[in-house]
Amino acid sequence: MESLTTPNSILRRQHIQNFSEASQLEPHWGYAYRVVPCTNDPGSCAYLDVVYDAHDAGMLYTGIFWATVLGILLIWGIGRRVFPAREPVDDLLAQLSTNESTPQRPKPSFLSRSFGAVASSLRHHLLPTAPLRTIFGHTTRLQLVILAVLTSYLSIWSFVGIVYGKWVTPIKGQPADVVNTRTSLGPWADRVGVLAYALTPLSVLFAARESILSAVTGVPYTSFMFLHKWTGYIILVQSLLHTLGWVLIEGWLYKPQPDVWNKWVVQEYAIWGFVALGLLVLLWICSFQWVIKNITGYEFFRKAHYVMAMVYIGALIGHWEELQCFLVPGIVLWVVDRLARLVRMGMLHCGYQRKEGRWGFSSAEAEAKFWKDERFGDVVRLDFEHHQKAWSIGQHFFLCFTEGSLWQSHPFTPLSLPQINNVGDVKHSYIFRAKGGETRKIARVIEEKLKEQKEGRTTTNVVLQGPYGENIVEGLTQDVNVLCVAGGTGITYVLPVLLRLVREKVNPDRKIELVWAVKRKQDLEWVEPELEELRRLGAAHGLQIRIFVTAEDVAPGARTTTGDEKKVSEDVDTKSVSVGSDESQNQRPDVNVAVNEFVANVARGSTRVFGSGPPSMITELREAVAQRNSGSKVWKGEGRFDVRLVCDDRLEW
Repeated sequence: MESLTTPNSILRRQHIQNFSEASQLEPHWGYAYRVVPCTNDPGSCAYLDVVYDAHDAGMLYTGIFWATVLGILLIWGIGRRVFPAREPVDDLLAQLSTNESTPQRPKPSFLSRSFGAVASSLRHHLLPTAPLRTIFGHTTRLQLVILAVLTSYLSIWSFVGIVYGKWVTPIKGQPADVVNTRTSLGPWADRVGVLAYALTPLSVLFAARESILSAVTGVPYTSFMFLHKWTGYIILVQSLLHTLGWVLIEGWLYKPQPDVWNKWVVQEYAIWGFVALGLLVLLWICSFQWVIKNITGYEFFRKAHYVMAMVYIGALIGHWEELQCFLVPGIVLWVVDRLARLVRMGMLHCGYQRKEGRWGFSSAEAEAKFWKDERFGDVVRLDFEHHQKAWSIGQHFFLCFTEGSLWQSHPFTPLSLPQINNVGDVKHSYIFRAKGGETRKIARVIEEKLKEQKEGRTTTNVVLQGPYGENIVEGLTQDVNVLCVAGGTGITYVLPVLLRLVREKVNPDRKIELVWAVKRKQDLEWVEPELEELRRLGAAHGLQIRIFVTAEDVAPGARTTTGDEKKVSEDVDTKSVSVGSDESQNQRPDVNVAVNEFVANVARGSTRVFGSGPPSMITELREAVAQRNSGSKVWKGEGRFDVRLVCDDRLEW
C-alpha cells in the first residue's frame, strides 16, 4: 500500500475513483493506483475489480509472451552451436584420416535421415510463395504460418483472463434514469492496448540492420522485414480497437453526454493517444508501395519512417508513461542499431591510411566501368581494394557515394571472392543497374567523367558499411550439388559461390551448373574476367554454364537447334562449359525445367539452389525447389531430393 502523497501523474486516470475519500492506494504495475477499500457503489466496485484483475493478468501475459520469444531464441541459438553445420574442412579432415582422394561420407544415421526427411517435407509444404500475393507480397508460406501463429497467440492473450459482464450504476446528482453502463469493453480495450505496447520493441527488433535476431538465429535481417511490416499492422489494429473501445465508453456508455466526453477528450493522456494513433496511421499509409513509388520515394520514406516511429514512441510515453517499460527498450534498440552502423563504418575507414601516409578517415577509391543502356538502364561496375577482414560469401555492404548524397546508402553484394592478399587488402567488385534516384545520379556522373577522360578510365569514391547478411555457403560440403540461377545483376550473388567451388578439390560425383538470364549479349562483359575464370577452372569440375539472352534477337548467322527452348549453343573453351542464347524476344529460361533436370541428373548427395533476381523469378524457384523436395525419398536414402533454396530477391532480371 502507498500513502496519499502519490504524484498526480500517477493518478491522472482515476477510473471513476474518488481519491479524496481514499484511505490507502494500491499500486498496480503499468496502471493507475487503486483506492482501497472501494468507496463507490457496489456495481462500480465490482467493475473496478474486473478492470484491475484483467490488467494484472494482461501484464502477466505480456511477460509470458516475451518469455516465449526469448525462450525460442535461446533454444535456437544453443542449437546452432551444439549442432553446427558440416563444413568443407570436415571433409578435408576425413580425407586426411582415410588417405582417400575423394572423401566418403558415412551412411546417414537414423537421426540424420529423420532430420533430413522432416526438413525436406517442411520445405515441400512451406517454401512456395504464400497465397494472396496482393496482400502478403512475395513471401513464403513459412513466413505466413509464423505470422498466423503470432496473430493467434496474441488473440488468445487478448481475451483470456477477463470477466465479461455489464454493470448499470447510478450517477450522483443525476436523475434515476440517467445511469452509467459499465461493461468489460473497458478492460478488453486496455488489454489490446497493453499488447500493442508490448509488441513495440519486437517490431523494432525485426527492423534492425544490426540485428540481434540475426546474430542468434543466423537468419539475415532482411528475412525479418515481412514480420516487421505485419507486426506494425497488428499494432495498428490493436491501437484502433483500443481507441474505438474508449471512444464508445466515454462518448456513449458514460453519462451525462456530452459533458463526460468533453471532459475526457481534453485530458493530456487522451490527446497524446490520438496523436500516437495519427502517427501510426500515417506510418501505415506511407508504407504503401504506390505511395513510395509515386509520391515519397524510397529514401524519403525510409528517413521519415525513422523519425515518425520515434515520435510515435514518444507520444505513447505521453499517453501512458506507466508502460514505458516496453517503450524504452525499443528506443534503446533503435539507438544501438544506429550507433553500431557508425562503429562499423568507422572500423572500415578510420585508422592509418597506408596510401596517404596519415591517420584518419578515408573513403575507398573505386575504378568505375560504364555500359550505356537507354532501354533497361545503364550499368556500372566498381572495383577497388580495401584494407579489412574478409567477409562471408553472400554478405552485402551498404555503399554511400561521396559524389552523390552523403545521407543515402544502398545495399550491394560483392561479386568478388573475399580473400585477403599479402598486404591485408580485400578486393571489392560491384555491379548495379541505374534506374532511378541515387544510382542514376552516380551513373550520370561516371558517364560524364568518362567523356572527359582521354584514357577512358575514371574513379569514384565510396564509403562502406557492413558486412550484413548470412554466410550462404555454410555447410556447403563437397558432396552437395550446386545449381545457381541468376537474373541480370543478380549474378553478383551467385558468382562468389561458383568461384569458390571451382577453386576447391575436384569431386567427380558433384554436379555444378549456372543458369543466367541477361537482357543483351553485351551484358556478359560485366563479369567477363570472372566468367573466364569459371571457364578455365570449371572444366575439371564439370561446370555447365547456360546463358539466356532474353531481350534481343539472335545474332545473324548463329547456329540454332530445334526444341521448345530454341536455344543457340556454342562450345566455349571445353565441351563441359557451354553458352546458350534464347531466340525469343521476351522469353526467359524455364526455371522449373532447369531445377527438375538438374536434380534428375544428380548422382549422389543433396542439392543446394542459389538464386538471385526479381520476385517473379524467386517465386518460380520456390515452387520448383519445393516440388523436388520429398521427405519420404530422403528417408529412404535418396539424398538428391533434399533440396535447399538460398536466395536474394533484392535484384531484378
